[in-house]
Amino acid sequence: MLNLFINSVFIENMVFAYFFGMCSYIAVSKSVKTALGLGAAVTFVQVMTVPLNYLLNQYVLAPNALGEGV
Repeated sequence: MLNLFINSVFIENMVFAYFFGMCSYIAVSKSVKTALGLGAAVTFVQVMTVPLNYLLNQYVLAPNALGEGV
């Protein structure tokens, strides 16, 4: 029961997700220059992390991924 409470309050809390997602958007959307800067930053982070996350998922986190090479 405690595990369910912690999971729902801290991990899968939609209010926190919307707040953190919208807070930065509202803060920089007042001018085009800052909004474009945020868009470029998000694009850069996605381009850098998506391939890295894919490699980690395929070769480290997949079941028996570390055992195949041994």
